[in-house]
Amino acid sequence: MNTVDLNCDLGEGGAHDVELMALITSANIACGGHAGDAATMRATVKLAQAHRVSIGAHPGYADREHFGRRELGLTTRQIEQLVRDQTARLITIAHECGTEVTHVKPHGALYNQAARDPAVAAAIASAVGALDGNLILIGLSGSSLITAGRKQGLRVAQEAFADRNYLADGSLAPRTMAGGLIEDSTMAARRALQMCQDQEVETMDGSRRAIVMDTLCLHGDGLQAVTMAREVRRVLTTGGITLRNLARPTSAR
Repeated sequence: MNTVDLNCDLGEGGAHDVELMALITSANIACGGHAGDAATMRATVKLAQAHRVSIGAHPGYADREHFGRRELGLTTRQIEQLVRDQTARLITIAHECGTEVTHVKPHGALYNQAARDPAVAAAIASAVGALDGNLILIGLSGSSLITAGRKQGLRVAQEAFADRNYLADGSLAPRTMAGGLIEDSTMAARRALQMCQDQEVETMDGSRRAIVMDTLCLHGDGLQAVTMAREVRRVLTTGGITLRNLARPTSAR
């Protein structure tokens, strides 16, 4: 592949949103669940507009103490309502700012649940489809959320991670696992380019696993977030990869 979207989770209270927005092509904006409020959503939307970055909703569990990274055991009906409510807030704010939301990407524990649990994935896809069938649903490459999005008739974007390690089954290594997070910018950039060029990811056991990738994620809350984003962007572009944001489709597919 010679093009990829570079996305980042923003509006979460981090200190580097301004610097990161200039380095990415799509922003996933916290919608008041795990982080954010109306003021931060509005400010982040306007920042994305200024940089011509695609705007996405980043709904998560309303568990600020654990930053949405703990499963809360909600029913699928409750999860569907959570995603609808949070995404709708951002859509309203985006419209007030004269722009549109392009995509939805669940956050943290909700994202990981949707990757492996078809029922949770279906609830999220249903919520997104009910709001706007032209929204793009982002999920882990090859996961249940991608399958559910397609069944819902949504356009999907399969995601890979430059700053996370993978287990042999293609799932993300837990953050609590030694080596689960990649904090070395050079390593992250090398992996990003390798994933783009080979459509493969090296897992923690040393094996390689084929992936499909439409968008590449960098996290905005790490201590080296800006340094890593700059290095990943530099290595991709010098390696012949064009960065292109997620384009909102004119009709669901």
